[in-house]
Amino acid sequence: MIPIIVPTYAAILVLIFVFLSVRVIQMRASARIGLGTGNDPAMERRIRVHGNFAEYVPLALLLLAFMEMQQHSRYLIHILCILLIVARVVHAIGVTPVKENFQMRVGGVLTTFAVMVVAAIALLVGLIR
Repeated sequence: MIPIIVPTYAAILVLIFVFLSVRVIQMRASARIGLGTGNDPAMERRIRVHGNFAEYVPLALLLLAFMEMQQHSRYLIHILCILLIVARVVHAIGVTPVKENFQMRVGGVLTTFAVMVVAAIALLVGLIR
C-alpha cells in the first residue's frame, strides 16, 4: 500500500523545516556569522531548534509511513501526525528564546517521543497480528 495520509503531514513538516532554516539563514546574514554560532546564544538556539527538528522528524515520519503501509487505523495515524506537528512547533517556540520556556521544550520533546514510541509499538504489534 502506498501511503497517502503521512505524505500530507510530511509536506506540512517540510514547510516548518524550511521556515526554521530561513530563520537560521536570516540570523546568519544579520549577525554576519558564516559558520557555527559566533558565540551568539540566540544563534545557537536557532541552530539547535533546526537541528533537533532534523534529527527527530524524519524518523518519526518513517515510522508513521510504515504504520500506514501496515494499514493501521487511519484515525490513529492522523492523531499521531497532528501530535508530531504540534510537538515540533511547541518545541521550537519553547527553545528559541535565550530565556527558554522549559515546559514547552519538555512538552515538545515528550510528545515527539510519545508519537515515536506509539508508532514503534504499533509496528511491532502489526507484525504479530
